[in-house]
This record gives sequence, structure tokens and C-alpha cells, in this order.
Amino acid sequence: MLNTSEFIIQSLVEDAKLSRGDADEIRRFMADKGATLEDAAIYTKKIGTRDLAVAKAGICEYPFLDLSMIDADIRNSRRLNNSISERLVAFPLYVLDEVATVAMEDPLDLQAMDQLRQVLRRQIDPVVCDAEQLRMLIARAYSLDAGDQTESATNDEATDHEQEPIVAAVNQILFSAAHAGASDIHVNPDDKSLHLRFRVDGVLQTQQGPAIAMHEGIVQRLKVMSQLDVTQTRRPQDGKFRFRHKGQPIDVRLSLIPTIHGENAVLRLLRPAGSIGAIADLGMPADVAEQFTQAVSKPHGILLVTGPTGSGKTTSLYTALNSINTPDRNIMTVEDPVEIRLPLIRQIQANNAIGLTFANALRSILRQDPDVVLIGEIRDEETAKIATQAALTGHLVLSTLHTNDAAGSIARLREFGVPPFAISNSLLGSIAQRLVRRVCTSCKAPDTPEPAVLRSLGIAPDTKGLSIGRGCPSCMSTGYKGRAGVYEMLSATSAIRVLIERDATVSEILAKSRAAGMRSILEDGIEKAMLGITSVNELSKLHATVDLDSTIEEPLKIPA
Repeated sequence: MLNTSEFIIQSLVEDAKLSRGDADEIRRFMADKGATLEDAAIYTKKIGTRDLAVAKAGICEYPFLDLSMIDADIRNSRRLNNSISERLVAFPLYVLDEVATVAMEDPLDLQAMDQLRQVLRRQIDPVVCDAEQLRMLIARAYSLDAGDQTESATNDEATDHEQEPIVAAVNQILFSAAHAGASDIHVNPDDKSLHLRFRVDGVLQTQQGPAIAMHEGIVQRLKVMSQLDVTQTRRPQDGKFRFRHKGQPIDVRLSLIPTIHGENAVLRLLRPAGSIGAIADLGMPADVAEQFTQAVSKPHGILLVTGPTGSGKTTSLYTALNSINTPDRNIMTVEDPVEIRLPLIRQIQANNAIGLTFANALRSILRQDPDVVLIGEIRDEETAKIATQAALTGHLVLSTLHTNDAAGSIARLREFGVPPFAISNSLLGSIAQRLVRRVCTSCKAPDTPEPAVLRSLGIAPDTKGLSIGRGCPSCMSTGYKGRAGVYEMLSATSAIRVLIERDATVSEILAKSRAAGMRSILEDGIEKAMLGITSVNELSKLHATVDLDSTIEEPLKIPA
């Protein structure tokens, strides 16, 4: 094998990718430790593995291929034994007629080229790839496609290690989902295939998954990890477990349900408590953030967060709790389920099977001398009345409701039988929210939507600053990366309290709030689109979820 390390280092220096001082440090590390250039680059952190691969491709005169830009077929792992692939750091990407395109870390390794030619029985067309990406591809491919390896172990070895491919496949699925920032993992069996999908930024994305032959083993492994009954396959089961990714614990909620093709598994990945930030990090408009902070700082009253499932209500509530979580406050919660564990806070898991409902748990909590109480959701009349009574008797109560807008929370409390005087005297405010996808900053470009689309949203056709993502490796070619909240907040001012007490309609309350400066969810979304945070396509989806009463009557402009 030719030693090309010095040529690569010189090329990186000439291209200003590496300073001479950093180059000398890498050379010293290689000499002292006997390390390869790749290992030295990773350890010293002076140059990225991608830049290293691009420089190597230039020296070798072979093309460079960014593996994040293609969807490699993991079934090609059946053409090359796992041990050979790992040892040579090579993986067959495409096989067409008598030519195999192989991703390699070092295509100048002539012995590796000869061995690949013999094993694959084809001419080799090598491409240079980022070594880190290539190793991840190899690990993923042989983990998820282990059930159909053409070169298998002996019967004795298979008996001794029959669980290893299943364990590796489950681990790879979990780590890949965590790396992609997925909130949910769907493992869906079909007649002849097993579908693997990740929900990223609220949208399901299809992934290359394991073979259908591994389905039963994967479900059994998940049951063992969640301490469920492995013999039960005809009834739904729920469980939970925890794994670590990059040193951070991630809690997983598992739901299993039998279907005609086998057990369907959905896993919810829950963020660690360390990911909960400050109220300012939620992305609320300045006036909403100020009102929200003031409401959370009150000694008593009830603050409601409304929106559909998956709109970020839990994150907003935990952020509020995190801002007031001090040793001089006794904070207690009752949730179903407990999604994020926070220090200093007594968190209770509701369990209807044993009679530990929200209402019953809330009664017991009020005997524990709490200062702040969080109720996961007000679902029934009993819980609503106890929560309101607690707010009237000196406790700060935080909870969620399933309503379309902030003003709708008042109507929902009335439906639960809470008297108007109790609502007016206890309510601090109600905040409604949704989540929209953020435009990827790496592939962000100006957008020129159709004028009719803009007019339907209340945006002037000549509005500038609108953006869209073109798709890139950073966002997995979706054009979006991450999500942002859009909010509206109804504060219980003295004028609003008067309207509530005289049992005014929701329309009257909303009109009074709008006159006082309240902005709707859609208006907040439009402002974020004008700032390039989200896209008009996301606004169209948002528009479909909000009431017609919340539409904009006048076009908005970005302030000069």
C-alpha cells in the first residue's frame, strides 16, 4: 500500500484547509503514536474527516462521494462478508453488470482492491468516502440486514450467537433515530416486508429497515428491554426503557399492538431534562414571552396551554416549571405519562387501572403542601373543578387542554361545569400553540410563492424575505431542520375577567383581546415566515388547522 499521508497533508496546507502548525502537530502525533492520518485527524481535531477524504480523492484521482447524498442499499451487505467490509473499510454501493462501485477509505490499497475483486467477482470502480460516514454505513447495513446474510456462521456459532444480530439491529435502529433527532420510531410489519419509519420534525420518513424475517426477534428484544410479557402476542402492551446516546440518557416509551401481519411497534423517544431551556428559548414573540413569564411568576392562579397532540404543550409547561424550580418551592405534578424527569420536582404517574386518576391524584397532592401543581391534562369535569379550586386557594396550577385556540379554553372550562366566577377569579391566561418546521439554514433560498397563495394567507404579494429550503445532506434533503413554535396568548386582564363573569361568548372575549393587541397563531406564523424562519408551505398547513376566526384581515409587513 502506498503511503500517501504526506501528500494529503501538503494538499490540505496548499488548499488552506490546514495550517502549517496544525500539520506539524498531526505529523508528530502520527510519529509518536504510530497512528494513521485518519486517527491523527480525529484525535487532534485539526481537520475533519470529510476534508481529509476530499484531499485523498484528489491525490488518488478517484471521485469523492458524499454518502449523505445517496440512499445506499443495505442489502448489498449480502455481497460482502461483514469481517471483510470492516477490515478493509469498504462497502459495495452499486453492482451493474460486471462492475461494482465500492465505497472505500483507501482505494490505493492494492491488496484490498484484489480481495474485493475476488470476493465480488467483478471489476472494482472505487470511490473515496468520508471514513466516519463509511463506518457508520457499514455498521448500519450489517446490523439491519443481518437476518439475510449469505455467508453465515456454522450451526454451533449460530446457536451461540443467535441473538447478536437482533440486538445489533435494535441498537442500530435506536441510535440512528437518536442521531436523526426523531421523536418516534415506527416498526410496521406488512405481508412480505418490514417498514421502518422515523418521525422527524413531525413528518414520517421512510428508512431502510431490516428484513421481515427479523420482525419477531426485534419485537421480542423490545419486550425484554421494556420488561413486558414476551409470550403475549394477542393483546396490546405498553412499556418503557432507557438507553444512552452520546453519553445522554434517552427514555423510550414502547407501544405494541397486534395486527393481521404481526405486532406493530411504535417507540416514542423522550428528551432528557438537560434539553429543557429557558422561556426565551421557546421562540415566543416578545410580548407573549413577557406575559407568559409574568403568569408563571404569580403565586396562585391557573395557566392553561392548549393545542392538539404533538404541538409542544409539554415542552412549554416543563420550560415554565424549569424557570421557577427552586428549593423554596414545592412543585408536584401528575402526568400520564411522565415524559421528562426533572430534579426537585415530585412527579406522579397517573394509573387508571388502580384508581390513580388525575382527580384522585390531585386531591392527594393538595394534602402535600404544594406551591405549584402541574396537571398533565384536564380531561373531565372533576379534574377541572378541583384544579380551579386549587388555583383559588393559593396554588399555582399549570395544565393543558385540547382546544383550537386560546379563547376556546374558557368555553371548555364552562363545558366542564366550572362556574364563570371561578374561571374569572382563577384564570391567569391561556396560550395556544402549534409547531411549524424551520427552513434549513444550510440550503435556504429565496421563495416566490404564487400571489393567490399569499393572498389566502393574508400576506401582501410583494412581500420580501420569504424563504424555502432546497434540500441538502444537513436536512436529509427535506429542506427543513428543526421546528419552531407559533403562539397566541389570551391574558386574563380586568376587562376579560368582566366578560367571563357575565358569561360573554367566546367571540366577544376574542374581540376584546384582539382590540387589546392579542395576535393570532397565524399572525405569529406569518411573521416568522417573513423573517425566513419557516416557509409559506408550512403556513398553508398551519392555516388549515386554525379556526376561520383567526384569519388575518389586513396584509402584514415586516417593520422597517
